[in-house]
Amino acid sequence: MADDELLDVLTAVGPRLRALRERRSVTLAQLSERTGISLSTLSRLESGGRKPTLELLLPLAKAYGVQLDELVGAPATGDPRVHPRPFTRHGSTFIPLTRDFGGLSAYKQIMPAPQEGTVPEELPRPEQRTHEGYEWLYVLSGRLRLALGEHDLVLTAGEAAEFDTRTPHGFGNAGTQPVEFLSLFGPQGERVHVRARPKSG
Repeated sequence: MADDELLDVLTAVGPRLRALRERRSVTLAQLSERTGISLSTLSRLESGGRKPTLELLLPLAKAYGVQLDELVGAPATGDPRVHPRPFTRHGSTFIPLTRDFGGLSAYKQIMPAPQEGTVPEELPRPEQRTHEGYEWLYVLSGRLRLALGEHDLVLTAGEAAEFDTRTPHGFGNAGTQPVEFLSLFGPQGERVHVRARPKSG
């Protein structure tokens, strides 16, 4: 890689880091706690005031659950396969299905079963949050509780939902087995369009 190309890659790291953090709805303070990197260093790294080093990028890649070359935007090698690195958040396992930068991000999410003897109907309502973006999800197995605004829905295998993430939302396991679902998330205004095959006759 030529010197000017390397400089372009390093210059683009800051905006990439900021965009990734905002898509994950993580604050600088939370990221600092997870990585051990000072808040001021993270801020300067995102603004371009601090040169990205391997010592800084490795814990960031681990915190976000992405490959290091994806974090710095390394040129594509021609291999289209995605090598996911699962990560855990709020007790659920997330498996990235896309390279995560630009456009829609896709994940397979696995939410564990409630503790044995727990009655799902008696569990508290899932904690809700809001952020910029639009989400589409599809349940693969189990029963998913979706607390969306004032609505409380239970989705089963084969059902899908889509919503503006500025609406308060939260997820929970509504069954006695783990629930697995696919989640596609995009920036505000970027929506997944689901088209059904027209009925014949």
